[in-house]
Amino acid sequence: MTTALYDAGPNGFWVFLLCTIIMGGATAFVTGRSIAETWRPFWQIPLYATLLMLVVRFLHFSLFDERLLAVGNCLVDYVILLTTATVGHRTMRAEQLARQYYWLFAQSGPLGWRRKTT
Repeated sequence: MTTALYDAGPNGFWVFLLCTIIMGGATAFVTGRSIAETWRPFWQIPLYATLLMLVVRFLHFSLFDERLLAVGNCLVDYVILLTTATVGHRTMRAEQLARQYYWLFAQSGPLGWRRKTT
């Protein structure tokens, strides 16, 4: 899988699916949920997504002999991990507000909440 944006080896799609989407995505989702669960601010998500991107790039490098810090690969991995962590954060925050402040908020879909009318 070699494109102008993402440079990978002969099994690039499967490696990308395994390392970035499945392993990295699951870790980013849980990271976003844990940041929300401990009521830490949203600005920490990009910091943790950067650290996760470096770990995912290291897995690509060490296990599958891909380039470590290719700019396009880092950018694609970062966007995927940041998006997944943000979704995890929003799902947990919506659950939290509906559960802990049930008299003020109701969950409005998996990613949102709304103020209850009195």
